[in-house]
Amino acid sequence: MATTRVLILSWEYPPLVEGGLARHVRKLSEQLVRHDVEVHVLTRGQVRMRAHEEVAGVHVHRLREPRKPRDLDEFLTWIEQMNGDMVTAGLELGERLRFDLVHGHDWLVAAAGEELAKALGCPWVVTIHATEYGRHQGWVDRHPQSHIHAVETWMARSADAVITCSHYMRDHVTDVYALDDASVAVIPNGIDPLDLQAVEDLDALRARFAAPHERLVLLVGRLVYEKGFQIALEALPGVIERLGDVRFLVAGSGTAERELRRQAARLGLRRHGTFMGWIGDDMLHSLYRIADLTVVPSIYEPFGLVALEAMASGCPTIVADTGGLREVVPNEEVGLRFRSRDPRSLATMMERVLSDDPLRERLIAEASEHVLRFDWADIARQTRDVYGELLRGGELRPGLAV
Repeated sequence: MATTRVLILSWEYPPLVEGGLARHVRKLSEQLVRHDVEVHVLTRGQVRMRAHEEVAGVHVHRLREPRKPRDLDEFLTWIEQMNGDMVTAGLELGERLRFDLVHGHDWLVAAAGEELAKALGCPWVVTIHATEYGRHQGWVDRHPQSHIHAVETWMARSADAVITCSHYMRDHVTDVYALDDASVAVIPNGIDPLDLQAVEDLDALRARFAAPHERLVLLVGRLVYEKGFQIALEALPGVIERLGDVRFLVAGSGTAERELRRQAARLGLRRHGTFMGWIGDDMLHSLYRIADLTVVPSIYEPFGLVALEAMASGCPTIVADTGGLREVVPNEEVGLRFRSRDPRSLATMMERVLSDDPLRERLIAEASEHVLRFDWADIARQTRDVYGELLRGGELRPGLAV
């Protein structure tokens, strides 16, 4: 296959990181370069960032945007302006370069993706990482959720190809947006164990949060309702009462942080754990290494990257039996699953892992092999194959289901 030139649109890209999307786009872009794809990423930046630079073979073009507002209505206006700026910059790039495809990530860059693909005369690919419908359990009838859901619906039905990160998400997307199931490609998120190296003094770090005889449970991610941290907190008092010597860490920030702290206080958990707030990658990778167990209690989870990272770091993992987590933890050989939304089921599984050393050792050993299936090189190859099918005239265009 001849070299393909793709314009990738993303509202975040390292070092500007809002969540997992930035890391996904970076790793995918860098691996696509190794698969004979010339990658140009158009993203937003900040004042001290270069407008253009080549990093690991990827051409990164950054637009200087105002600071992201907290008010949701202002945020929607801000997103609209960012898309307009992306169109202007993309058209300028298109005057110098002939792009074969435009690949956008999520609804935040949908308007720019469609307009640029039309203006440049090339196919438009979208990766849907999550949906507003899923995040709000179907409650999308009020503003601003209704606006975002409408954009996502239009995007999914208009793109020439749709990629999702799990079979669960493909089923979800085809159902919610009335697409043909066969027209949506499934390409998982990936992991690079070399990115998960701990840099902290691990013994000293662990001593900050737990004594040598205590077991440490890690909860990490955005502190929002759909991540289910309230379920894990509800499960912890019983586990602590029955096992004793159990402590917990909550690492992350989000709109539910205040309520989760209040819940922990109501449950008498304050002296048994720590809310760390937002942490950087170096700290996160170190926490996986010192924890005895990572719990991913999500209510809605398109994929489950935290579970994959924990397993790759040698930390036994328990996940909710829902969404893409079922594909990341497909059986009890690599991790355990509990009934979604059920604190008692979670408590049972936590006690099982924390009290059974042979089980913990088996989970760690099996998971270290399992995570090798989520290799970024293979994920880039699959993505390039989607590009190739489109450029050869393949029928990947998602149409309305009959």
